[in-house]
Amino acid sequence: MSAAAAELLTVPEAMAQLKLGRSTVYDLIRSRRLTSITVGRARRIPADAVRDFVRRAVEEAA
Repeated sequence: MSAAAAELLTVPEAMAQLKLGRSTVYDLIRSRRLTSITVGRARRIPADAVRDFVRRAVEEAA
């Protein structure tokens, strides 16, 4: 697996990292709070997008 491929997470992988349910992750994608891309029919979430989402959420909570 290339480094670039390792940086794209599946929705279940993002769910596990964020400790959130499927519906919540898709709601975050729909509301554009969590960036994602479509590769063919597959939805992928850049690992950086997960880190950015967490950073923003912590800043908003402070």
